[in-house]
Amino acid sequence: MTDKQRFERAIALFDAANAADPNKEMVDGREMPKELIYAQRMSEMLDRFAPDASEVVKLAVRAQHIERWKVPRSDYPMDRTGYLQWRTGLYKYHAETAGRLMKEAGYDDDTIARVQSAVGKKGIKVNPDTQLLEDVVDLVFIEHYILAFAGQHPEYDEEKWIGIIRKTWQKMSKEAHEFALAGKIRLPEPLVPLILKSIQ
Repeated sequence: MTDKQRFERAIALFDAANAADPNKEMVDGREMPKELIYAQRMSEMLDRFAPDASEVVKLAVRAQHIERWKVPRSDYPMDRTGYLQWRTGLYKYHAETAGRLMKEAGYDDDTIARVQSAVGKKGIKVNPDTQLLEDVVDLVFIEHYILAFAGQHPEYDEEKWIGIIRKTWQKMSKEAHEFALAGKIRLPEPLVPLILKSIQ
């Protein structure tokens, strides 16, 4: 098996796993599994933001939310501590699932470990793989999901939103900031004034 075939096999396994998502999203008039379209958006953003990214990062962005629905928020206490426990549980599950499927595709242990570190969000700001993954996560969130998230939380006031946007911005690298501000992503028009206010 060539390196290209192995990579394509891993991506196909990731996508097959995410295609089983019972949650759906309408995309261009077509219903799609929610985590499958998320994974495709992640790869598309990586191609725009860092087209020369390593194979490790290409695999990590595709596996970022793999089978996310299998670790429901409702399994944890509905408070701040429960939220943090859920996030930690998600990172662990995504990393383990990605590793298992990569092993099936023929990857070596070292490459699997690097992907798992990134997907597990280990070493953000110091691990380049993790930081690049985080940049793509945040760019995708701003372009595709922040507006819908706002619609789900009408109770949030401006101060709360400024805090959310600033936390997202602080996790991103200088390169990601420049990419976003240069108009390389589609900002949700209703939130543009609030986004600009938050990052000043």
